[in-house]
Amino acid sequence: MRAVLSLSKLRSQFVRDVEEISGEDLLACNQCGKCSAGCPVAAAMDMLPSQVIRMAQLGMTEVLQSRTIWICASCLTCVTRCPKGVDLPRLMEALREISLRAGASEIDLNRLPPDLVRELPQLAIVGGFRKYIK
Repeated sequence: MRAVLSLSKLRSQFVRDVEEISGEDLLACNQCGKCSAGCPVAAAMDMLPSQVIRMAQLGMTEVLQSRTIWICASCLTCVTRCPKGVDLPRLMEALREISLRAGASEIDLNRLPPDLVRELPQLAIVGGFRKYIK
């Protein structure tokens, strides 16, 4: 995936929407990777949390196609590890909200592989249901 940087891309409507909904400054993240290193569900994600933030920072709306924004358990481990105080679960919630507004479909627990459901932390499943209620 190739990203073309420009000021208009870095301050695009998408970036402004993520920041407005989350109340977070995307550019506060300096990509140290501590959020990804401590994430208890990173192994189930298709992108690391730090990669999601980088794509959002660059205005890459393709990040909305990532499973990571839906898998995030909002456990706040990343927040406690972040030296800049970035609230990543708020950013993930904003990305989910933008995705839902664009017409993303809700998750069906019955479509998840049974072994994944058995292995997921209960918090992830409960948080998931909360995420998909409009």
